[in-house]
This record gives sequence, structure tokens and C-alpha cells, in this order.
Amino acid sequence: MFDFSFAELMVVMVVALIVIGPERLPKVARTLGHLYGRAQRYVNGVKADIERDMAVEEYRQLQQKVQAEASAVEQSVQQATQTLDQHMQQLNVTVTKPLQEAQQQVQLPPQSSVESSSAQPKS
Repeated sequence: MFDFSFAELMVVMVVALIVIGPERLPKVARTLGHLYGRAQRYVNGVKADIERDMAVEEYRQLQQKVQAEASAVEQSVQQATQTLDQHMQQLNVTVTKPLQEAQQQVQLPPQSSVESSSAQPKS
């Protein structure tokens, strides 16, 4: 913004020495130094606040992404669970139906075997 060369700076110092005077120049220089330090601290504080706000916003965005990924994983797990439940129900039906038929056959003796044993003559 402002570009001061060494020669220009020397001219400003000489003019300040003449205008302010040698007795008050150290006090004015000290005051200017303090004001410059305050200005630097203020600018650094504003920069830190801006960086902190940006970091908070980045963390919020990261949190939203993580929550979106977590919900996507949760949905996929629920879908997998539902699919697994459906397969288990089908498997259960496939296994229990022949088992029930076999139990019914064991409980009811076949008609032909009973008739054949009574039809045979006893010797």
C-alpha cells in the first residue's frame, strides 16, 4: 500500500526532529510504538477470530458429513438386516414344512402296511 524507502524515512525523521524537538521526540516515539503495538495486537486478534470462525464452520461441515455417512451406514445395515430376516424366514419355511410332513407321517401309520399285516394269514 505505502512504500517508504530508507531516504524517505530519513526525511520524515529529520522533519519530526525539527518540528517536535529533541526533548519530546523520545516520548512521542514511545507513544507511537505503543500505538503501533496495540494496532498489531488488534489486527492479530481479528485474524485469530476470523480463523477460529472458519475452523468452527469447517468442523460443522465435517460433522454434517460424518452424520450423513453414519446415517447411510445405518440404513445399509437396516436393509441388510431386513434381507437377512427375509432369507431366514424363507429358510425356516423350507426346513419346517418337510419336517412337519415327516412328523405327520410318523404319527399316522400308513394304511397299506396295516392292511397288509392283517391280510396275511397267521401260521
